[in-house]
Amino acid sequence: MRQPLLQAILYRDGRLKPGWRICLFFFFFASISIAGQLTVSVLPRDPLRWGYQVVSTLAALLAGWIVLSRVDGRPIGALGFALHRKTLSEAIGGVAIGGLLIAAAILLLLSTGAAAFSSDAGTLSGYFVFLGWTLLFFALAAAWEEAIFRGYPFQVLVEWIGPWPATVLASFIFSYLHGQNPNVTSLALVNIFLAGILLSVAYLKTRSLWFVTGVHLGWNWTMASVFDLPVSGLGFDTPLYTGEPTGHQWWTGGAFGPEAGLAGTIVLLIGVAIFLLSKRIKQAPAMAKLGPIIDRRILSEPT
Repeated sequence: MRQPLLQAILYRDGRLKPGWRICLFFFFFASISIAGQLTVSVLPRDPLRWGYQVVSTLAALLAGWIVLSRVDGRPIGALGFALHRKTLSEAIGGVAIGGLLIAAAILLLLSTGAAAFSSDAGTLSGYFVFLGWTLLFFALAAAWEEAIFRGYPFQVLVEWIGPWPATVLASFIFSYLHGQNPNVTSLALVNIFLAGILLSVAYLKTRSLWFVTGVHLGWNWTMASVFDLPVSGLGFDTPLYTGEPTGHQWWTGGAFGPEAGLAGTIVLLIGVAIFLLSKRIKQAPAMAKLGPIIDRRILSEPT
């Protein structure tokens, strides 16, 4: 009885099979999340109004680091948040690229008369405070989503079934989990699937979650805070001015935001092509020293 059980869990050389490593990750993620949420629930509400977001981010990172280092025997930097001399430029570069991509979509809307801006109440100081706190908010949201969808589980899937099947599967789940967002449409889910493809390709090219999180952050923050348009169906009230779609929903995305419009589709497809073809978007030398993304040994059981 013991031998069949071990064969189901382990390869013959004692390595834990990929499916079980993913399960182990989510076990640690759930355990750390529950402990963290219980801690946050008894603390004062105001100082930790983002406590649950912080807990989710830390839980995803800690779970990945635990399984990566203790089970796989690899350095924790291999997860994608390694510290090296290009870390800052990777993060800033990602934010810039994400911001430019969504800005291109909004430029399409403006050039076709499908979006407009009008003045709103607020002060200049309030405007900069708003930009600051939403930058932190979206950074936390992007970090925890990337630690899940492009972090350890995705990386094990890449080893297990290959880069493109893993990319498609992770992007499908990424899109599916946005299905409960307000004002979601079929095109919105298609575009979020494309966003998952874009972010997965960005990770596979660079192995840097700093870069990928930056792209994710730059896209969401620029859309919601700088242009005051809904992000995935969620609205944010930027002081001083208001952005609003004025064209057909199929083009602008309507109440869900540009991610539900054809303008968003066009830009996401262009973004995927750029990430695939660009020779400037590549792995930092420091990441290469941490070992390959894909360990070919794990694709089949040793004989």
